[in-house]
Amino acid sequence: MTDRLVIIGAGQAGFALSAKLRMLGDMRPITMIGAEPEIPYQRPPLSKKYLLGEMTFERLTFRPAEWFVENKVELKLSTWVDAIDPAAQTVTCRGGEEIAYGTLAFATGSTPRRLPAAIGGDLKGVFVVRDKADADCLAVEMKPGRTLLVVGGGYIGLEAAAVARNLGLDVTVIEMGERILQRVASRETADAMRAIHESHGVTIREKTGLVRLIGENGHVTGAELADGTTMAVDLVIAGIGASANDALATAAGLATSNGIVVDEYARSSDPNIYAMGDCAVLPWKGAQVRLESVQNAIDQAEAVACLLVGGTEPYRPKPWFWSDQYDVKLQIAGFNLGFDETLVRPGSREGSRSVWYFSHGELIAVDAINDAKAYVTGKRLLDTGKITPDLAILADPQADLKQLLQ
Repeated sequence: MTDRLVIIGAGQAGFALSAKLRMLGDMRPITMIGAEPEIPYQRPPLSKKYLLGEMTFERLTFRPAEWFVENKVELKLSTWVDAIDPAAQTVTCRGGEEIAYGTLAFATGSTPRRLPAAIGGDLKGVFVVRDKADADCLAVEMKPGRTLLVVGGGYIGLEAAAVARNLGLDVTVIEMGERILQRVASRETADAMRAIHESHGVTIREKTGLVRLIGENGHVTGAELADGTTMAVDLVIAGIGASANDALATAAGLATSNGIVVDEYARSSDPNIYAMGDCAVLPWKGAQVRLESVQNAIDQAEAVACLLVGGTEPYRPKPWFWSDQYDVKLQIAGFNLGFDETLVRPGSREGSRSVWYFSHGELIAVDAINDAKAYVTGKRLLDTGKITPDLAILADPQADLKQLLQ
């Protein structure tokens, strides 16, 4: 038997778990296994400041390589895990190395969905943005004057569109749904973000699907759209969602459902195995959800660390998200799943506003567009459980939002 903690995944959640354990004084052996060659690093800036050339890769790493040596966190990089055996409590790496564990943690994240090869998704010049290798390849192609087609009008697609426009590309976003941000935001937020992109010269075509990509000599050159039109393109970015990396867990017999199903303590169906971050499906107000955010990856991983050193507190998510597009900061507090009413409040700055989401009369989320005061107020209300704010104050653009916290 061993007390070794094996972490599969060397991203945000995996690093947060190991760092928190060491901060708490827990010196059990830790082995972190990552498929990429790089030491653990932040992913969100890859598609923003890193791609724009405003941030070096060294600034993305959580800690220098020496930290892992000094803190006795064994890093196995460029390493794939082929199988786990929950009964024997072992992990088998590609090449045959077997590692015994006392506790296993999945921090495997998610993988962007790619366009099918049958419609040209395997052509050169077609990208997703998930890791450093993706961003490095894309940076070579993103040249002023070239034409980019973004497939998918979610946050990933819109962020990519904003970066491309800042780099001088001609950008078109297509969304097969009724509108952009249909799955994740209200119509009011979508309208605001659409107007911002169009003011920067992005063409947004909603209710427009992709039929196929056209290529010459193996490289994408055009796109045939569902409305019967064809457009010339130099490169394509797919922003059509992501799937949880749960294949290992499924093969090992753990409960999965587009993610590894965990309880309020982040434990899987095997009590010696935890899952955290984008790969975990966790309980949320009677539903099972995946919270794909940096904040959730950190908070859930740190909650697991506290449990491993003897804590007893369950993980209670307090979701918040953000998206940077041009000079616009969209900050989101809460989780708008199941909203049935919204209230739009103008901000104090030109173009700023907030959208407040309600379900059965109770506040569940806030979208704040260049409106930090609304975001902070909404987050405090949600964190403290004051979920029935005075609507008269909220609806009055002249009222001070601080009154809601009294």
